[in-house]
Amino acid sequence: QVQLVESGGGLVQTGGSLKLSCTASESIFSVNDMGWYRQVPGKQRELVARIFGSGTINYDDSVKGRFTISRDVARKSVYLQMNNLKPEDTAIYYCNAHWFRDLQLREYWGQGTQVTVSS
Repeated sequence: QVQLVESGGGLVQTGGSLKLSCTASESIFSVNDMGWYRQVPGKQRELVARIFGSGTINYDDSVKGRFTISRDVARKSVYLQMNNLKPEDTAIYYCNAHWFRDLQLREYWGQGTQVTVSS
């Protein structure tokens, strides 16, 4: 069972920055994709950014130009650099990953890390 451990959340003022980290319990060399989702109470979890094994990157429109996703295969980690944070970015951020296992695409989630942006 793959484990994903997030860190880096916290409280920041509007316009500030945070960097989230997600470290996997095994190599991400063959991962299909890794990404970050966020969720606020009463709403569905939404994709923030995702990076595929090929290097292709997707961002939600709301974070384009402000957030940057990156990975370090040697450290088995994916990162989310968040700049110019806004109160609407407040949410629990979850790391997500997909690996092919036994011919099936299996999904894994981290436990989440709280990001709070004060106005």
